[in-house]
Amino acid sequence: MQLAFSAADIAAIIQPLSSKGTTHSVINGIAALNLAQIGDLSFLGNSKYRQEVAASAASIILLPVDYVGEPRQGQQYFFVEKPSVALARLCARIEQLLWPKPKPGIHPTAVIAMGARIAASATVGPLCLIEAGVVVGERTHIEAQAFIGRNVAIGSDCWLMPRVTIASECVLRDRVRLQSGVVVGSDGFGYEFVADHHEKIPQVGNVVIESDVEIGANTTLDRARFSHTVVGEGTKIDNLVQIAHNVRIGRHCMICSQVGISGSVTVEDYVVLGGQAGLAGHLTVGKGSKIDGQSGINSDLAPGSFMKGTPALPYNLEQRINVLRKRIPDLFKRVDALETKLVDLKKPSAP
Repeated sequence: MQLAFSAADIAAIIQPLSSKGTTHSVINGIAALNLAQIGDLSFLGNSKYRQEVAASAASIILLPVDYVGEPRQGQQYFFVEKPSVALARLCARIEQLLWPKPKPGIHPTAVIAMGARIAASATVGPLCLIEAGVVVGERTHIEAQAFIGRNVAIGSDCWLMPRVTIASECVLRDRVRLQSGVVVGSDGFGYEFVADHHEKIPQVGNVVIESDVEIGANTTLDRARFSHTVVGEGTKIDNLVQIAHNVRIGRHCMICSQVGISGSVTVEDYVVLGGQAGLAGHLTVGKGSKIDGQSGINSDLAPGSFMKGTPALPYNLEQRINVLRKRIPDLFKRVDALETKLVDLKKPSAP
């Protein structure tokens, strides 16, 4: 689909605080500052690219309000509080144009069990399987080959992309978005060693995903051994994340790719977990904490902690240690030189 936005169209969507310059170009693409051509829109989302603005050929550039500079001939600057947010709002409009939701209804190849209740405004795509007792709310869109298990409750305005699996008894509130391959309600990893073998512990709880949660492709959320595994309102989870049984994640957390959270962990509100961070079981990460990528957390963290490394240390301390670590070879050379000098000093002097 060919995009075609005028400057007035874009202004109506992003509502800039002010502007400079004028362009009559039709915007039909989005590009980085250094790659943009006439007819493209670009933005300054990171101050490290500030010097690229003046040289950019983009017809429209979204800029922070503190940017100082003049547009070229035929170029227009739009000043906004957060250029990245403004671009996201424009992209949301583009998304609606590129991938409009199909009309409500159930595809003839979908298999719907007797007793499932699907809102008339919902959409169920090809080859979906929906078991008995399922409830699907208004305007929810379920794409191809999704599996929805017994007694699952799905709220309004949710979007389940192809091959999503929601196992029995799990709950999704409103406006939940699940990318392809997400599994909600797989068995928790629970075994007891009895005599000479591992005996499986039944996992009879469920998973509850609160409103406005988004979960990336191929992420798994295990059902609780008992009670609930919970993801709080507004939390965003990246691709390839593992959330174990009885984990409780608070509101508005950010969890990046390949994070692993062990069983019975509590992650309080507004926590950020960097990529590949790992959390040992039965601990609490306090509200507003930040965990750097590839960090290993094996004890409780107070609210507002900022941790890095494995085992994790306070961020600033770990940074200092990293600086010193680079100097260790030179330190050994200096110690060797001192030892040699001491040996020479201890040698008896010639008569």
